[in-house]
Amino acid sequence: MTTEVTSWPAAGQEAGTSVGRMTDDLLERVESKLRSFLAAERELYAEVDDRAVAAIDALTDLVTAGGKRIRPMFCITGYLAAGGDPDDPGIVAAAAGLEMLHVSALIHDDVLDNSTQRRGQPTVHRALAELHESSGWRGEHRRFGEGLAILIGNLALVYSEQLVSQGPREMFAEWHRLRSEVNIGQYLDVSAAAEFSVDIRLSRLIALIKSGRYTIHRPLVMGASGAGRADLAAAFAEYGEAVGEAFQLRDDLLDAFGDSRETGKPTGLDFRQFKMTLLLGWAMQRDEHIRTLMTEPGHTPEEVRRRLQDTGVPLEVERHIARLVEQACAAIADAPLAPVWRGELADMAVRATYRNS
Repeated sequence: MTTEVTSWPAAGQEAGTSVGRMTDDLLERVESKLRSFLAAERELYAEVDDRAVAAIDALTDLVTAGGKRIRPMFCITGYLAAGGDPDDPGIVAAAAGLEMLHVSALIHDDVLDNSTQRRGQPTVHRALAELHESSGWRGEHRRFGEGLAILIGNLALVYSEQLVSQGPREMFAEWHRLRSEVNIGQYLDVSAAAEFSVDIRLSRLIALIKSGRYTIHRPLVMGASGAGRADLAAAFAEYGEAVGEAFQLRDDLLDAFGDSRETGKPTGLDFRQFKMTLLLGWAMQRDEHIRTLMTEPGHTPEEVRRRLQDTGVPLEVERHIARLVEQACAAIADAPLAPVWRGELADMAVRATYRNS
């Protein structure tokens, strides 16, 4: 269902080697910042109690297991495109903070979705539950795993604030909005799944504020704001809204039709959790029997996939993604940016929305 593209991130290949060198260098510094920050925290808490380091080790394992680093990438790109100083350590810390926030969200998402795998490894709550069970400890192993995973996710949230606070103050308003918005989006997502009613307006709103703005729009604006270019906010918002919606639609397709060996997580989770995605909502508008099928005991994700394919909606979603990428490129066509950065942002829009994981 997806188009084969260059692995993310492959910065600057289309926009010139100087852009590529700057972005790659900053991303390497983000990786170094994340590792050194967590190593320092581990050293600190190793002196408190040996058990305490387990929480930090869980975070470190998830951070080092991979990830596309899309949020740091868009933040850095917004900053550099706006003329920010690449030698300023503040942008590195802020971008690292965005990734740490994402790690927090992933841990909490996996608990909410009862997911078993993340980035090719057992999810934090599942690994802890298995440790509890194999150790013969007291209490319920599932409750133990989920409870500690929530705490570890909260720790990552605290760390994200510590890191972003080292960045330019001009970023903070957008950062605060981003954090509240993603939690409201998650709340709406869980609520809508419980209701399991077709509401396309609500599905699009959830896609935008839980994923699109959090992944593309606000990190990009944070970067520009950190460079003192608030004048770019409108163009970056329009670009980010379009790419963000396309990004979430690709996630919907990957959950429905992707390969878990590439995505690093189980497929069909949206079906099992009754997530009212745009893909599913559009399909249900055409075939009301999909809803009945999903609520029948013993149905399989493969059965739902076949019904989705029969509606023709997946192909229409692909066409909609293409239109959104065009809208995004049009949004920055007249923005006060150097042409090399327009090219880089156009390339990033394609790489973010045509991917296999």
